[in-house]
Amino acid sequence: MMNYKSALIVGAGSGLSASLARAFAKAGMTVALAARSPEKLAEFAAATGAKTYNCDVAKRVEVDALFADLDAENNAPDVVVYNPSYRVRGPLIELDPAEVEKALRISAFGGFLVAQAAARRMLAHAHGALLFTGASASVKGYAQSAAFAMGKFALRGLAQSLARELSPQGIHVAHFVIDGGIRSARRPEPADNPDSLLDPDAIAQTYLQVLQQPRSAWSHEVELRPWVEKF
Repeated sequence: MMNYKSALIVGAGSGLSASLARAFAKAGMTVALAARSPEKLAEFAAATGAKTYNCDVAKRVEVDALFADLDAENNAPDVVVYNPSYRVRGPLIELDPAEVEKALRISAFGGFLVAQAAARRMLAHAHGALLFTGASASVKGYAQSAAFAMGKFALRGLAQSLARELSPQGIHVAHFVIDGGIRSARRPEPADNPDSLLDPDAIAQTYLQVLQQPRSAWSHEVELRPWVEKF
């Protein structure tokens, strides 16, 4: 049974976030979308009745302002999805330290800021859900992808710690390992390899199913991959 009323999707874009917005709205939740360029979200925001907000998750002042705006509108979310990440690739000795720092701030530190702001509100009601979107890099560090792996490993560690701290206080914390490419307009599925990319609508249904779990059997981590993806 769905017992959540409002959802905030942070780091929203036109792919998985759009699918999540549609799934949450269909389930009866009001939806808020936060991104650095919210004007790009206008089309699917209108389709789901979602309101958009500007927010750079790497900046504490902007995260605080986002939640203050939601408070002022009496719309503090009881579901928060953290999607942002930043990827920089290259050999270790050629990586720009500033770009690596940016990757860590967006992929992991922003997750801390958003979770902290959300939990302060959820704990008052002993109710809520924090959902973190991970990747293959959450559990496997690939060559020339050190910055992305560091950020995703850190986000997974944050989710694990928060689950142990917050679950006994009524807040469901779940981490999703998206182990494979997600189908999109920019990344169409190969005609000769059907179902080889993750369908974002199918991913969104799994997030929704996790939200519907009774608290006697909560999932903390879910791995999702196409049937042809190697483990």
